Amino acid sequence: MCCDKRGIDEKFERGDLMAQDDEGGAVGGTRYRAPALEKGLDVLELLVAEGRAMTMTDICQHLGRSQGEMFRMVQVLQSRGFVDQDRASDGYVLTGKLFSMAMRQPPVRSLVEIALPEMRKLAMGIGQSCHLAVHSQGQIVVVARVESDEQIGFSVRVGHHRPMQETVSGAVLLGFQPPELRARWLGMMPHAVTVAQRDAFLARSNDARKAGYASEASTFTVGITDVSAPVLRGDRAAAALTVPFIRHANPRCELDEVIERLIAAARRISGGLVESDNRI
Repeated sequence: MCCDKRGIDEKFERGDLMAQDDEGGAVGGTRYRAPALEKGLDVLELLVAEGRAMTMTDICQHLGRSQGEMFRMVQVLQSRGFVDQDRASDGYVLTGKLFSMAMRQPPVRSLVEIALPEMRKLAMGIGQSCHLAVHSQGQIVVVARVESDEQIGFSVRVGHHRPMQETVSGAVLLGFQPPELRARWLGMMPHAVTVAQRDAFLARSNDARKAGYASEASTFTVGITDVSAPVLRGDRAAAALTVPFIRHANPRCELDEVIERLIAAARRISGGLVESDNRI
């Protein structure tokens, strides 16, 4: 029996046809289904959410699917370079391919291209490294970094990500958002985060907004003070510019001067962003 694709598409537009699931039942809210694609996306989202190597058994248990239907999905993702197998655990982990693809998008490139010259000036001037972080699904992700010219220093690699409530960058990013976006971001926090922890993070973000920056002892590395300032597009933070300040015998700048220069650099980067340009 011959099928006229144009006629089918017209019926979809009129609502005469409904999308169907694997058993032929109607699927509410969608026009088309691609079960294999959805399974592959489920695997990627699971590995992102868990942040650890997961065996095939783990993946199937978390997704409620059989190994028979998931094996090919994972193998294809591995052959395309999106996941790889961890030799120590035989579990599957994400590669850097998704991050690399995201970094090639115009919004991130524009922000990074504007920020890097100012970040280099800042790092050379204060003798400390600096990095630029953005928000992504309840986490902060480092999208650019510049190391200092000192012999000893501390820097955060590009691609590093942590839950926003655990970082000074996260407090700054949340603090400089409109109320509706703040509420949405707070809703992305893991269920394991207690009400007290959530309220403490919200208080830190409010303090950052009042002060125009945030300064906290690092919760990741002893002996480092993280200072962060917002890179603004209009009235909201597009990114957070952060310096992990490490004190040594002969610092080029003391912490107070580092904060002053950091805020100035963040403002200059903000000046290069166009408020009406939604790509940035």
